Amino acid sequence: MVRIIKTIVFWLLLCVTFSAFAVTKEVKPMLWRDLNPAQQQVLTPVAQEWEKMPALQQKRLVGVANRFQKMPPAEQQRVQIQLRDWAKLTPEQRAFARQNYQQLKKLPPEKRQEIKKKWRQDPPLKTDNPAPELQPQTAIAPPQPTP
Repeated sequence: MVRIIKTIVFWLLLCVTFSAFAVTKEVKPMLWRDLNPAQQQVLTPVAQEWEKMPALQQKRLVGVANRFQKMPPAEQQRVQIQLRDWAKLTPEQRAFARQNYQQLKKLPPEKRQEIKKKWRQDPPLKTDNPAPELQPQTAIAPPQPTP
């Protein structure tokens, strides 16, 4: 009987601990004005959409901004180009890109590397030729880049 009570108490404490941990780990949205000047400078391409972004996406971008100064110049340039390109996409194009990313994650590592290599040579958003393996599963036309 004592053993059963100890087991129940253990599991209750474990549940309370994990639920408290989950509450403290909740990501809260950030305001643009709360970012420091260095973060704002890196994230300038997405400044107009910042307040509309999900909190988790904001957190990830702040992480990129915090690492930015330690990146090699080529990596910094790549980040800036990607942020500018992402900011230019329409919501439909972003949904298409997210869908392709989710499909890419499901592929075996060798196939992912093959597709990434093709994309580096001929990026899909510039050519509108996404890899056949990553075609949308619904009848969504490939997005057209905005000028």
